[in-house]
Amino acid sequence: MGFVKPNIIWERAVEAGLHKIKLSLTSQLTLGFLGGAYISIGFLLYVRVSASFPAAWSEIGGWMGALFFPLGLILTLLAGGELLTGNMMAVPAAYFCRKIPLRALLQNWLVITIGNFIGALCVAYAFGHLLGLTEHGIYADKVIKLVHAKLDEPFILALVSGIGCNWLVSLAVWLSYGAEDGIGKIAGIWLPTMAFVALGFQHVVANMFIIPAAIFAGRFTWMDYLYNFIPVYIGNALGGAIFVAGVYGLVYQRKG
Repeated sequence: MGFVKPNIIWERAVEAGLHKIKLSLTSQLTLGFLGGAYISIGFLLYVRVSASFPAAWSEIGGWMGALFFPLGLILTLLAGGELLTGNMMAVPAAYFCRKIPLRALLQNWLVITIGNFIGALCVAYAFGHLLGLTEHGIYADKVIKLVHAKLDEPFILALVSGIGCNWLVSLAVWLSYGAEDGIGKIAGIWLPTMAFVALGFQHVVANMFIIPAAIFAGRFTWMDYLYNFIPVYIGNALGGAIFVAGVYGLVYQRKG
């Protein structure tokens, strides 16, 4: 498996960010839809796997579920999709190099947020609600437990959790940019993504699936979701833009 040095990864991240903002509005929304749907399918798989373990083995079930969650990011990066958390790293990299204006960065984040939300909502409603994959028995119990844990975090803790999450997710994207073949990309994506899930960090797009799934089951409200969305969004933005793009930009950005 071939792998390039970090300074080359930086250049690829900048070019990726530039490419993302050049996509048409229709392409951004369509690929954003796919990214939100793929992450939701990965989270749905996590729920189905982790909930299958008895209560005494719940910790093991969580780790096993975390092994399967990366499917969502693998599909997004290899099959094709746009994911807000990845764009929170790549697009700022292009901005820090003065290749795009701040307006283009904010517009991209807004459009991908909308696309991801629609994709996640469709999976939550069609697969979770209509098919009942998140609303019956042990699977419903798992969803409610997960959502309670997310909503119970105070604003500052949810924000810090969001930073930790997208520090790892953006590093997964960063490593995928450095790999020269498909197996290398999958390996680079897998461990950081699994880590954020196992550690319980909050991912704004994953929450676009799991919290609405609980809302469709009649357990929470959209205002509950909004109170969670704001700090997690800010935290994810800081994790990708500052802790990955910002830090590596300080090291590898070419002067002049």
